[in-house]
Amino acid sequence: MDQRTQSFAGVPEEVWTFEVGGDQVCAKWLKDRKGRVLTFQDIVPYQQIVAALAETIPLMEQIDDVIDEHGGWPLH
Repeated sequence: MDQRTQSFAGVPEEVWTFEVGGDQVCAKWLKDRKGRVLTFQDIVPYQQIVAALAETIPLMEQIDDVIDEHGGWPLH
């Protein structure tokens, strides 16, 4: 398979731009595999990461809303 023909579509922008520790999770995963032809066994974990982030982001927003509704984070 020609590396130039591999691509991913349909990753929501909020998932693509989601960062952990200053790194965009989806972009870093792909960057770490640059130059390789990805097999189905490689792609499945990437799809799982995308799906997990798509579920996590709204939960994080709900948690932030609840914290705000109850006076925000306590000051130390």
